[in-house]
Amino acid sequence: MPWQWANGPSGFNLGVTYQVGAVLLTGCLAGRDGAIVSQFAYLILGLTSISVFAQGGGLDYWKEPSFGYILGFIPGSALCGWLAFRKANSLFNLTFSVFCGLFIIHLVGIVYLILLSRLSGNPSFLELPSFFLHYSIYSLPGQFIVVSLASFASYLLRRILVY
Repeated sequence: MPWQWANGPSGFNLGVTYQVGAVLLTGCLAGRDGAIVSQFAYLILGLTSISVFAQGGGLDYWKEPSFGYILGFIPGSALCGWLAFRKANSLFNLTFSVFCGLFIIHLVGIVYLILLSRLSGNPSFLELPSFFLHYSIYSLPGQFIVVSLASFASYLLRRILVY
């Protein structure tokens, strides 16, 4: 099961997994190429029935509405990693990088939802607005917190590691 702050301190629940934060932290620390390789490895692990995705894994996982967001990890982390190393290490630069990566993840996820709803004969995909709300809108506040923490952690780690 992915990391989740379901029963965190005082029962506080962010309502999101830490997957997005980890993806963008990887981009900030490993750069574009390292982020791409790690996300391809994550995708392959999840599609080979190792339960690393939020709702399991396996070859049929592409039918899940959340799979587009997982596909978005690749270009999202790549953009984040590219932007993170374009300028000197600063909290502003890293925060800008992770929010750009988050935007790309959601953009790819939303496009995937639309394509899957159009190409699928599955009647559950007729609920496109509810999927959009569930996977994008409702998760954004928690993800803003997680990616802000990821940018701060990457800033500190890059200062400690002197790069």
